[in-house]
Amino acid sequence: MKEQVWLRYGKEEEDFHFDHVTRTEPFGRNNHFHSTYEIYYLIAGHRAYFIKDRSYLVTPGSLVFINKQEVHKTSDVEVPGHERIVVNFSDRMLEGGSPPPRLLLSAFHSVSRVLPLKLAEQGFVQSLMAKLSRELSLQKEGYDLYIRLMLAELLLFAGRLADETGSPEEPVEIDNPVHRKITEVVRHLNTRFHEPIRLSDLSDQFYVSPYYLSRMFRKVTGFTLIEYVHTMRIKEAQKLLAETPLKVIEISEAVGFDNLAHFGRVFKKLNKVPPHQYRKRHRADKLLE
Repeated sequence: MKEQVWLRYGKEEEDFHFDHVTRTEPFGRNNHFHSTYEIYYLIAGHRAYFIKDRSYLVTPGSLVFINKQEVHKTSDVEVPGHERIVVNFSDRMLEGGSPPPRLLLSAFHSVSRVLPLKLAEQGFVQSLMAKLSRELSLQKEGYDLYIRLMLAELLLFAGRLADETGSPEEPVEIDNPVHRKITEVVRHLNTRFHEPIRLSDLSDQFYVSPYYLSRMFRKVTGFTLIEYVHTMRIKEAQKLLAETPLKVIEISEAVGFDNLAHFGRVFKKLNKVPPHQYRKRHRADKLLE
């Protein structure tokens, strides 16, 4: 058995997505970011989790919180095989909710996005996940409202844990020379992506060979260097298209592209639509809110 899907509901870019899977063979997710929030709960196995610019060792009974548009990747740790539940949701799932969104989304803004849970806390989360799974499977009248309520309950639980001093236990960051070096490179790229980026310059700056840097960067992040730089540039372009009146050519230059046609091709590859359609769609969504 390579993969056993216990329940798969919706898609990760929709308002609500639930995915419960067991895998027995090596598996890694690459080049991954999306416009919805993500909650990852590891039931069995061990995983390496790269989030933004850090690598964590995730153990069974841990919750992981991924913010919107945040680059992340999971990969095997030694022995392959794991069981996990992934929940994705949009802001629309929280509309009209109480308590305030700050607490509901607190876990997505913590310094560490990994919450290792104590046994009693694991029992609470597993019970809640089981109820979510049952409601999504049966889809009885009112199930959509119940899903919203249980999502809010899970977020409130996690938000309180994230806000408490000294609780839960500290997650383990993967701390070896390779991950430390790639973390340095990623943090550099996160702040300098709009500048010209050359592999030879990075190699000199971080005292590693170009070949080694390219290979290890992809192994840790799931991206090639150019894919990662393009991702950072396009994420910033999305923000500028949605929030400013700047022309597309001005945005292209601001995020680091020196060729408008190249910007358009990369943008469409990552978003499935060209920049002007993205801007039009986003503004239409704003009017509907």
